[in-house]
Amino acid sequence: MTTRFNEEAGAKKIQELRKREEEDLATILSEQFGLPYTDLSIVPVSAETLSLITEEAARAAHLAPFHLAGKTLSIGILTPNNPKIAEIIDYVKQKGLVPKLYIVSKASLEAAWVRYKEVVAAEKSLEGLIEINQNKIDEIAQTINTTKDVINLIQRAAESGKLHTISTIVETIVAGALRVDASDIHLEPEEHEVRVRFRLDGVLHAMTNLNHSAYKAIISRIKLISGLKLNIRNQAQDGRFSIKAGKDEIEIRTSVLPGNFAETIVLRLLNPNSLAANMESLGMDKKLLSVIESEIKKPDGMFLNTGPTGSGKTTTLYSFLKQINVPGIKIITIENPIEYHLSGITQTQINKDYSFLKGLRSTLRQDPDVIMVGEIRDTETAKTAVHAALTGHLVLSTLHTNNAAGTIPRLLDLGVEVKVLGDALNISMAQRLIRKLCAHCKKEYVPTDAERNIIRKVAETMPEEYKNALPDINKIPLWKPGGCAECNHTGYRGRNGVFEAVLVDKEIQNAILANPSEHDIWNASKHQGILRMKEHGILKIIEGLTDMEELSRVVDLTE
Repeated sequence: MTTRFNEEAGAKKIQELRKREEEDLATILSEQFGLPYTDLSIVPVSAETLSLITEEAARAAHLAPFHLAGKTLSIGILTPNNPKIAEIIDYVKQKGLVPKLYIVSKASLEAAWVRYKEVVAAEKSLEGLIEINQNKIDEIAQTINTTKDVINLIQRAAESGKLHTISTIVETIVAGALRVDASDIHLEPEEHEVRVRFRLDGVLHAMTNLNHSAYKAIISRIKLISGLKLNIRNQAQDGRFSIKAGKDEIEIRTSVLPGNFAETIVLRLLNPNSLAANMESLGMDKKLLSVIESEIKKPDGMFLNTGPTGSGKTTTLYSFLKQINVPGIKIITIENPIEYHLSGITQTQINKDYSFLKGLRSTLRQDPDVIMVGEIRDTETAKTAVHAALTGHLVLSTLHTNNAAGTIPRLLDLGVEVKVLGDALNISMAQRLIRKLCAHCKKEYVPTDAERNIIRKVAETMPEEYKNALPDINKIPLWKPGGCAECNHTGYRGRNGVFEAVLVDKEIQNAILANPSEHDIWNASKHQGILRMKEHGILKIIEGLTDMEELSRVVDLTE
């Protein structure tokens, strides 16, 4: 038994070494030919994208199409010297697509070719269904101005009861969500009906209800275009598809879960316009922005952004990557999943065989300057990230803690050594997203005594430079939401961040050695003069950017 086990372990080790050698060779070839490298064994490859080129043609040219975003078709190739590749490129261009070539390994191609089996199944199930029509989406979007228009159009399509309207319903829902700047579409089956809700500025709003018979066809339509298995109904599935809205390429991430009455679907709209155009638009105050700009330019160390799910942590890190992405440095990300594709950056996505830990270890062999790890959630990943930060890499990542000071106790709980944490960690930041009052309909009012007392109490804790710049709290007016067509009658339009941070300086390093609590960290950081989240939020209330109720929804003002 021992001999057999050793033989199996040895064979597995040899297989891993061969795979690594293949990927290393592909990386070298990518540099020689001046083409980007990718690994199709860890990058999502949809059956829908594969179907654009037949399996026979793909194998003959040693290539595989793996991603379609708008009109851009990403294709993995073994080498550009294969004469059949030119034929494929001409064919792709004739279909109105723009080919983008990547160098991949033979093993990588084999992993992609296996999925051609799913193409056959998808083509069989396509009969009787209609593809999402780009022209229809543009046409629908032009007739929509508010959520009421979306509701009317969905109901009109659903009530006709005709099979061919299924695609129209899906097109209307997607186009409507894009038109009103929704971030998510929720299709939630209940006993008698299926509820449709949009998430606008972080809050869910009910749109309409669908009947179950129409919803069954909608599920099949969404699964098919998302590259999911139609015959699986008792397991969770994740997929994605792309559409072009005007000049923008929108990726839509699909999540399907089994439910009591039918599968529930959430469509996440990954609109590149939602990414901050620059760091200034994130909403930081000038002092913290200056600190962050300095920190992300450092050659090594760890930058952690904290907060609950949906607080905008990853979007903020994306904006940092865009800021520091210059030709002279190599940036690699390990994400779950890849939400937005950033030009000039190597992005990888975790799966069952490629965890954050494995990805981080593999990434270090690629000689990166900057690494973004989607999330630090376990001891080994935390220790490996710290090691990377101490050995000449700038590591950006996220952590689930309530505030910036909580990062240090959390890392210590994960087993990071006290002696190295102070040297590895550069800065810990925390953030929340607040809805902005609609500039077209917000209303000025005289605050209550209770509201003034909250502002006065929070103001007392602010650093002196901010406290001294405040207006007379007894005389300031406040603002509250109104409601108009511009904001879909919600009173809010758009979101902005409230932030806090702790810089790791000598005082914080000394505090770390004493195995500190959050309270100890805050006390040690007071001299830095950086606003806490609730203090930052109060300044935005005074400026008329948001209101007391909205800030209280995301930040505890009573602590």
